[in-house]
Amino acid sequence: MKQTTSEWYTTWFDTPYYHILYKNRDDNEAQNFMRQLTDYLNLTPKSHILDVACGRGRHAIYLNKIGYNVTGIDLSQNSIDYAKKFETDGLRFERHDMCQPMGKTYDAVLNLFTSFGYFEKDDYNINAIKAMKANMKPNAYGVIDFLNVQHTLKHLKSYDTKTVDDIEFKIQKWVEDGYIFKRIIFEAKGQNFDFTERLKCIDLKLFKTYFRAAGLQIKQAFGNYNLEDYNTKTSERLILIFKQ
Repeated sequence: MKQTTSEWYTTWFDTPYYHILYKNRDDNEAQNFMRQLTDYLNLTPKSHILDVACGRGRHAIYLNKIGYNVTGIDLSQNSIDYAKKFETDGLRFERHDMCQPMGKTYDAVLNLFTSFGYFEKDDYNINAIKAMKANMKPNAYGVIDFLNVQHTLKHLKSYDTKTVDDIEFKIQKWVEDGYIFKRIIFEAKGQNFDFTERLKCIDLKLFKTYFRAAGLQIKQAFGNYNLEDYNTKTSERLILIFKQ
C-alpha cells in the first residue's frame, strides 16, 4: 500500500501502524511538560482546555487527571474512537478539523508535539492559528509546541531502522522545497506499506508572519519541555505562548 494523497496525514495518522511506530514516546516527559505549562499559564482547577490535534489523547487524558476539563479534537476518526474509551464527565473527544473554529471558547488552547505544519499552503497554517484564536476566551492563552527547525536540520539522520512489535520500519529523511520529508517503509501482515510524512520548515520568523496575519502576537518562546529560554541553535523545541 503506497500513500497517494497529498494530504498524507489523512491516511497515515489513521492507520494502526502510525501508533505502533510512535508507541514508545516518553510519557514522563510529556506529563512533566503539562504540569509546568499549566503552572506557567496559571490555569485554575476545572479550567476548560482545548487540545487541538490530540491524536489518541495522551496529553488530554493526563490534563484531565490533574484536574482540568478537556476537549480533544483530531481529524483521525480512528484516533478519536480510541480516545473516547477514556472519556469522563470532564474529558471529551470529537473529530474536528483544526482549521475550523469550534463555535465555543476555552480557557486555554493547546497544539502539542509538532501537530502543526502539515499543510501545503501557508494560508491553511494561518487558518489553523485563526481557528485557535476564535476558540480562545478573552485573555486566554494559546500554545503551539513545534520542533526547532534549525536544530532539527542540523541533526537530521538520512536513514534509520526501528523495530517495534516485530515490524521493521525503514525510515528515510530529507529536505526539499522548504519541507522535511520522512518516508516510512515496512511490511506487516503480508502487505507492503509506504508512507511519507511532510512537515513545513517553520522557523520563529515565519511563525511571526503567521501570527501577524491571524491578528495575534507571540508573548514567549521556550526551547524545551522544562520551559527554558529558546535558543535558535541549541534548542530542540520551539514552544510558542500567545494570548488574546
